[in-house]
Amino acid sequence: MGRLFGTDGARGVAVTELTCERAMQIGRAAAMVLTRTTHHKPKILIGKDTRISSDVLEAALISGICSVGADAVMLGVVPTPAVAYLVKKREADAGVMISASHNSMEFNGIKLFSGKGYKLSDEIEEEIESLILDTPEKITENITGGTNIGKITYDKNAEWDYIRYIMKTIDHDLSGIKVAIDCANGSASATAEKLFTGLGASVVLVNDHPDGININDKCGSTYLDCLSQAVVANKCHVGVAFDGDADRCLAVDENGAVIDGDKLIAIFAKDMRDSGKLKKNTAVVTIMTNLGFSNFAKLNSINIETTKVGDRYIIEQMLAGGYNLGGEQSGHIIFHDHATTGDGQLTAVQLLSVIKRTDEKASELAKIMERYPQVMINVKITPQWKEKWKNDSEIESIISENQKILGTTGRILVRESGTEPLIRVMIEGKRFDLINQMAIKISDKIKERCPQA
Repeated sequence: MGRLFGTDGARGVAVTELTCERAMQIGRAAAMVLTRTTHHKPKILIGKDTRISSDVLEAALISGICSVGADAVMLGVVPTPAVAYLVKKREADAGVMISASHNSMEFNGIKLFSGKGYKLSDEIEEEIESLILDTPEKITENITGGTNIGKITYDKNAEWDYIRYIMKTIDHDLSGIKVAIDCANGSASATAEKLFTGLGASVVLVNDHPDGININDKCGSTYLDCLSQAVVANKCHVGVAFDGDADRCLAVDENGAVIDGDKLIAIFAKDMRDSGKLKKNTAVVTIMTNLGFSNFAKLNSINIETTKVGDRYIIEQMLAGGYNLGGEQSGHIIFHDHATTGDGQLTAVQLLSVIKRTDEKASELAKIMERYPQVMINVKITPQWKEKWKNDSEIESIISENQKILGTTGRILVRESGTEPLIRVMIEGKRFDLINQMAIKISDKIKERCPQA
């Protein structure tokens, strides 16, 4: 994790932490690094979510891009995966998404994509960071004027081009399926109804009226109560929920029970395996994936590749190994046959496709994997404790002691969040009461050793 960029771009409280000045610097530095091999006037696409701060950060970012001679193409409010898709389709040199994903409205972020539609590697992000933080004079030297200033245009077809592409990823309609959709008052509010009704599904929409401040507010993939209630009340076959920029998808079955990312990947892995479409018979998951997924994979003779947390690392492993399915418990799921990044609406379309083709209830599909009890506690930390907590002997000791108690029947994972100032304490095991006590003890020890002030 770098000095500006976490596992999913630069992120912070909008305007005060992720300032307009910083957005302009990122625009300039990213344009310089991502377009240095071009022999034409560079073109960079910019999308955004529905946060009230997205407009002002967009203005600053575009000013930075154009001030070093690159053209900026505004996509408007679109999902993050739409930017990734359109960068390649439009033959642009790079793409930018302004979003803090699942975080609350006071946060915002800047995600960068290469001309091939992939999130940037750590090495390229570090190069951009170095320009901004270590050698800002190099950026200043590239500020242009006169006829070399970049132009700003608006892509009026962005939304529909993306929708039509997702519709073409299945070869049948979704008629006969009733689905509840939670748009999180975010980017999916602009696309979900058109996409799913276009495929013939009967749609019940919730949280699809963004006002700039209600994004992810007790809704979407991080808060599934609204969706569960909507599914049951409207007698839907299934419900799907996205986060603020619609690169995640979680689901609930016809009874309102949650189907998390691990179970979704299991459903897709078996379906693709059975149809001969799962490349190398392998799914790529992360260290946070539930132990129940490993049991599912063994029972179904499916191979697993494991990466650190972050969909960028999943796609890197997929590219390296030639795999076409990967994802995270949080709902970032990558179908590499169709996309270069996690795509919530693509995931939802594929799920509804499985339900339609198999004629099985969502609850029956979800039984494919038994989920181990899991406890997650987030501990807030101040910047001074980032990385340092790992070397604290008392924290190391309490983690080690509890792992010995669990033995081979469970596991403990303590890690820093790549998107928020948090240490995540995650424990899995067969006995909820035991792992819950352990998680509390470890979290309390971290709070004791890393005080807020």
